Amino acid sequence: MTDLRFDGRVAVVTGAGRGLGRAYARLLASLGARVVVNDVGGSLTGDGADAGPAHAVVDEIVAAGGAAVPSTDSVATPGGGRAIVDTARDRFGGIDILVHNAGTVRRGALRDMSYADFDAVLDVHLRGAFHVVRPAFPLMCDNGYGRIVLTSSIGGLYGNHDVANYAVAKVGVIGLSNVAALEGAAHNVTSNVIVPAAVTRMAEGIDTSAYPPMGPELVAPAVGWLAHESCSVTGEIFIALAGRIARAVIAETPGVYQPSWTIGEVGARIDEIRDFTDPLVFPAVPSGHNDHIGYSFARSAAHA
Repeated sequence: MTDLRFDGRVAVVTGAGRGLGRAYARLLASLGARVVVNDVGGSLTGDGADAGPAHAVVDEIVAAGGAAVPSTDSVATPGGGRAIVDTARDRFGGIDILVHNAGTVRRGALRDMSYADFDAVLDVHLRGAFHVVRPAFPLMCDNGYGRIVLTSSIGGLYGNHDVANYAVAKVGVIGLSNVAALEGAAHNVTSNVIVPAAVTRMAEGIDTSAYPPMGPELVAPAVGWLAHESCSVTGEIFIALAGRIARAVIAETPGVYQPSWTIGEVGARIDEIRDFTDPLVFPAVPSGHNDHIGYSFARSAAHA
């Protein structure tokens, strides 16, 4: 089967020197996109810099007949984010696709985590997302086209031990993506979140010997579709793990209405309050925020 193509499109992929980002950049380039391969080349904790990984991926793409340029600016600063987007504009004339994949890990128990380690991880994952979305978004809106893919994690959705900084950052990008989806809807700019899992250097220290095949190539097609002009959704969250692609949602129970409450009444009715027999999902686009409020208002009005 002939795959969907990206001829004429310009893509920026952050953290593209290794692992998942490398797989995304290579796939997009192999299907016709011109790609800015961004990677500062630091360690897993974000220390140091090395231009080698970004240049190596560019060399791979060019050797295969594709078009790519390297960027070694850091997403961790506003200036770095703007420089990354400027590279796409200056070298290829604009930006159509933004995949923010760059990430670092600094582990530590919540009771012991330093403020420096907390901020350092947010600087790359969450603030880094804003640092590239902020300059790219108006260009996309003004051009009437854009595809944004931000990266969350099962650590953001469900938490995990020793990664409070990572979990906070990864759930934060969901809010950023939802706002980009809402504000971009009138301009043919979509924004979605990928929750990937693959055996890369991020898995260092984890026993993966019993894992099924979990290479980055199993995630890349999901990101590719979210980045394609045929992508028909926005403001959504997608899982890609070990060959499984799924959608994740934020859901609510219908809840219980009373005109007034005591603490004891909340406890007495907690099973009803928590009952997920008929879950409610309010998609971010077109009006999840208002739909959520409207549902509660309607329950109140029905008992007036």
